[in-house]
Amino acid sequence: MSKIMYIEAPRTALREEMCRDKNVFVMGEDVTRYGFGINKGLVDEFGPDRVRNTPISEAAIIGSAVGAALRGMRPVAEIMFVDFIMIGLDQIVNQASKMSYLSN
Repeated sequence: MSKIMYIEAPRTALREEMCRDKNVFVMGEDVTRYGFGINKGLVDEFGPDRVRNTPISEAAIIGSAVGAALRGMRPVAEIMFVDFIMIGLDQIVNQASKMSYLSN
């Protein structure tokens, strides 16, 4: 059994899913330009169509991910700092969680 660092585990899982399924893509603030942490090297490997920078708007990031998921894509929305997740909470609580009930 090989040992890896904690940061490598989600990066490896994300890469595996992106290789396996062309509908998986990453979106978030500065995921292409700086590409540190989990996203390091992803834009070089998968290109800018599957690793996308977004505006500085957590609600827009999460809302776009909800919309993409409704269209059959498999978005991975990255929120740069956990402190900002509350800004996008409306999209999670009132949009993503209720969409099946609202659209039948």
